[in-house]
Amino acid sequence: MRRFVTLMALVLCAWSGLVAAADKPLEIGYMPIVPVSQAFIVLENNTLEDAGVSDPKLFKFQNGPAIVQALLAGQLDVAYLGIGPAMVARAKGADIKVVASNIIEQVSLVALGGLSPYFDNGDAKTAFARFKADNGRKAVISTFPRGSVPETVLQYWLQNQLGMSSAEIQQNIDIIYQGAAQVQQSLMTEAVDGAAILEPVVSIVSDRKSDAKVVASGSGMFPHQPGAVLAVRESLINERPELVKALVKAHVAATHELRDNPEKALKSVGKYVGGGRLPSRIVLNAIKHSHDQFQADPNSIIDGTRTMRDFQASQGTLKASVDLEALFDVRFYNELIKE
Repeated sequence: MRRFVTLMALVLCAWSGLVAAADKPLEIGYMPIVPVSQAFIVLENNTLEDAGVSDPKLFKFQNGPAIVQALLAGQLDVAYLGIGPAMVARAKGADIKVVASNIIEQVSLVALGGLSPYFDNGDAKTAFARFKADNGRKAVISTFPRGSVPETVLQYWLQNQLGMSSAEIQQNIDIIYQGAAQVQQSLMTEAVDGAAILEPVVSIVSDRKSDAKVVASGSGMFPHQPGAVLAVRESLINERPELVKALVKAHVAATHELRDNPEKALKSVGKYVGGGRLPSRIVLNAIKHSHDQFQADPNSIIDGTRTMRDFQASQGTLKASVDLEALFDVRFYNELIKE
């Protein structure tokens, strides 16, 4: 009898734990940028409500490293963040799994009028040195914080694509690290000469600054670069696998909508990107500009992630080893594709 009572107590404890997990508000972190557009469509299409999540708690961040800190502090069940910060979070002990990709090859180098002509004429490798020789100062380039995808892509482009040495970079470029809103403001006020940045900032600046020009982007900066991803806690996978499956299914559908029907996606994306204050034409242009980059298949970014991991390790921005087999969980996507 005593054994039966003990067994029942354990069952009730486990059941109450599951109920508590199911009742706990789902915490979702995101950045208000186009590379995580799938998140906005999922949030606006009743996907979570249909999966039994009535009132998710949303947390907006200005950069990936800030999301990493939230994950390490025990916040967030679901995060839409860059693959670089995802690796950092996993390396530091966050129990997250990448279950879907959002986008690939999405970083662009936007140069303002003072800098862009140096890429029109002459070798791109010497553009910054020629700018410095003519202007008597280094070119100032803004990007996201160290370890973020844009910062990693910028460094990869400078070193591996242009072939600049560390000394040449230091002699000719001042790199400053900012959040998305700050990068945009720096470009608009011409406090910088250019930026390695994402949409919608690329479209905003191109629309408002007639002399702004994209001088490098996509595969030209980092071939097959992984970008933003959908990551979830392992505990959420264990406790609510059907919810995770529903999220991935909706994520895939949202990716198709972004690629095939950007006008339909516009309302959802426009509500979150730029605080909902951007003109529709700019948001739509940003979505269309990203058409070829929207990619949901997590299998397709594993090799690129390995390349990025090894490069970040060489840069010192990834200080611990990351097991990619532990970071990725592709079974939800793979099962959905078979259905």
